[in-house]
Amino acid sequence: MSRVVFDIETLAFPLETFDPVQQEYLLKFADTEEKREAELQKLNLHALTAQIIAIGMLNPDTNAGKVFYQSAKHEQYASGDGKIEFISSDERSLLQNFWLAVQHYNRFITFNGRTFDCPFLMLRSALLGITPTRNLMPYRYDANVHCDLLDQFTFYGAIRKFNLDFYCKAFGLTSPKSSGITGLNLGPLFREGKFKEIAQYCLGDVIATTELFRRWDQYLNIKD
Repeated sequence: MSRVVFDIETLAFPLETFDPVQQEYLLKFADTEEKREAELQKLNLHALTAQIIAIGMLNPDTNAGKVFYQSAKHEQYASGDGKIEFISSDERSLLQNFWLAVQHYNRFITFNGRTFDCPFLMLRSALLGITPTRNLMPYRYDANVHCDLLDQFTFYGAIRKFNLDFYCKAFGLTSPKSSGITGLNLGPLFREGKFKEIAQYCLGDVIATTELFRRWDQYLNIKD
């Protein structure tokens, strides 16, 4: 079985992108400046109000992978060990490259992918007129097709959820936040043209998810 771990990074469109009716709809409950800022942050989480700025993919069996990311100009290069290929483009090409690559795998591994990455990828693709090559939202309770580690570590919602950073630290793994960059930094980095830093951050998330998957697979993937 061929397996791939993937993760996406997203960034909200400026509020001015939307017409007055849409803006009113998005901010209708924001009656204070604090609530307004909170609502604007939430725009990063939805395919209708945000774009994908990076997608990281890693094969947990070979440690080879790709990072597709947005950039002002086309760039293509490899990591020092030659195992990770970085390819920049606009969002449309980024998604097309992802769907071409992911069709070669039959098991998908994510962290919170079922409620974020996967529906975001599929809906964002549809909005841009791109047909997905694989269904990333199969039957929830079959981890042999889509293994969402957040589902697995909470036993499908039976216990409390924690974020990726918390799980990594609990298992003694390097957290992707250890680089000093968090999701809150993506907007400024993108506006400053620091696209390679975003790509590296995305890769860090994928590597952390891969290591977490290995722990789950070794200790909790109990086959009857």
